[in-house]
Amino acid sequence: MTSNNAQSARTARPLIGARLAGLALGMLAALGSVQAAPPAPAAPVAPAPSLDPAKQLPGTVSVADIDFKRSEDGAGRLVVHFSGEGAMPDLRKTGSNVVVDIGNAQLPANLRKTLDVSDFATPVTRIDPRNSGAGTQLVLDTSGSFDSMAYQTGRDYIVEISPKSATSSRAIGGTADVKAAAAQITAANATTRYAGRPVTFNFQDVPVRTVLQLIAEDSGLNIVASDTVQGNVTLRLINVPWDQALDIVLQAKGLDKRRSGNVVWIAPQAEISKYEQDKEDARIAIDNRTDLVTEYVQINYHNAEAIFKALTEAKGIGGGSSGGAGSSQTGDTGFLSARGRLVADERTNTLMISDIPKKVAAMKELIRVIDRPVDQVVIEARVVIATDTFSRELGARFGVSGTTHNGNVGFNSSIDNNTKTQNSLIEAANANSANPPPNPLKLGTITKGLMSNLAVTNPAGSVALSILNAGYALDAELSALQTEGRGEVISNPRVVTSNQREAVITQGREVGYVTIQPAVAGSPATPNVQFKDVVLQMRVTPTITNDGRVFLNMAVKKDEVEGFIDTSIGQVPQISKREVNTAVLVEDGQTVVIGGVYEFQDRKDVTKVPFLADIPWLGNLFKKNGRTKDKAELLIFVTPKVLHVAQR
Repeated sequence: MTSNNAQSARTARPLIGARLAGLALGMLAALGSVQAAPPAPAAPVAPAPSLDPAKQLPGTVSVADIDFKRSEDGAGRLVVHFSGEGAMPDLRKTGSNVVVDIGNAQLPANLRKTLDVSDFATPVTRIDPRNSGAGTQLVLDTSGSFDSMAYQTGRDYIVEISPKSATSSRAIGGTADVKAAAAQITAANATTRYAGRPVTFNFQDVPVRTVLQLIAEDSGLNIVASDTVQGNVTLRLINVPWDQALDIVLQAKGLDKRRSGNVVWIAPQAEISKYEQDKEDARIAIDNRTDLVTEYVQINYHNAEAIFKALTEAKGIGGGSSGGAGSSQTGDTGFLSARGRLVADERTNTLMISDIPKKVAAMKELIRVIDRPVDQVVIEARVVIATDTFSRELGARFGVSGTTHNGNVGFNSSIDNNTKTQNSLIEAANANSANPPPNPLKLGTITKGLMSNLAVTNPAGSVALSILNAGYALDAELSALQTEGRGEVISNPRVVTSNQREAVITQGREVGYVTIQPAVAGSPATPNVQFKDVVLQMRVTPTITNDGRVFLNMAVKKDEVEGFIDTSIGQVPQISKREVNTAVLVEDGQTVVIGGVYEFQDRKDVTKVPFLADIPWLGNLFKKNGRTKDKAELLIFVTPKVLHVAQR
């Protein structure tokens, strides 16, 4: 007796095994592969089953042997050998146990013993075979998380219990076409997401229509299969989303699907392609027989020439072939049909559209979306330049000179003033001298004789001391200078522009300078005056995003004339440049800093006379100290504000 076996190993719902068993029985009965024996006369005692297939009663199957092995991946494999074909086992999960029910197979007495398989180091720890009514039941005790799978080949029924891994969803085809389809689905998974409920199927040579019926029951879809959907399929799927399982079966058998709401139509790919082609040809034929209409569309906020150019440069625009009811057309190829025409009038800013009514309506809707007022953006920038300078200098002058007058002490603001005072005293002494001519007292004029000159240039203040005694003048002068400066320059350019339109605002001056044109062919060199722009400029292109923010592509620069450099032909300007070029996404009305530079300079200078400047206290007369601190900071702020323009 031969039969086609279709068994299902399932781990999710207890009723699917019974359902598949019923389907298998119905299929076997329909194919005539299972032949029921005539009812035997009632007997008081049923004959004992025999392991010899030749001595068995017609229509009975018994368990011939039970074997357990361990696979290389650590899975436990239970192999149940039957005495003949036609056994219908059903696998189900009950708590932590896996139960195999074989309702039409008897269990011999010599196999009714518990098997301890814990030494195999698999999820299965014990196997308990027992009688269950007129059939057999095998209970597998397990430990830990596991995946179960079962399939039948010939007279053997194999149950695999494997440890659960992170990737438990897999698909293995029993035939070459299913394997190829599974490989294609796996490659497509990189871009396709399956969200169906996981299902587990195990089929051997089952009709495709039966598989589609099971998928329809699990998914809740209404599946309509074409009459040309035929053939059988062998596949094994474990915890695979039902939509992925459907794609695998369709690709394995060269089928395709079209979905409309909750109804899915399944047919061979060629049949679906022919249906869609016939439908498209019928639509084109109807369009070719439809009368053309002409509409005039007034463009308000855009340019008719620009819209015409954009639409006519689109790939496949109508007009590639001569129109006519009898001409051969290939259908719609762009915004217009093959017979459509578009004309733009620049003077009145109007578009003329000639086409079938549905295409004209579509073009008017397209133009309505394009021809609308564009929101505007106010961009306000602030360029802040802050400077802070500090400078301090301490210096001294020291000198000794001779004289013939009595000692005197002078205290004044500088050595030069002390010298003038001493000289005036000497001149007065000569004028009031008690020695009459011709032998008056002749006193020499004091001349400054400096030993060190480390005074501050243009000091803010100085103190000098001159001591004249015993014919000598001792001069000492201390000078000091301290300067502090704080400045802030704020520039505030502001401009309004439309969305995605560049705006430029510039303010400044041109600075001229002289250049020399070299002599050529004996002609003398000639001076030329050229000009350099020193400006504050903001160049910006705003883009309003769908979420109400503003993307700014902008460049801001601020130039200043720092001074002039003397050359042999005149002065050349020295220009300080500050510039930032950036792209930034800003909230509407938010102020952000798009750039900034901070500079700090701290400098100490000492000028001194060697050895003498190192003398404690007295050495300060032979040195000059300087301290300089400069701070400069540049900050650029920007604030965009969206001005929404309503369409009238």
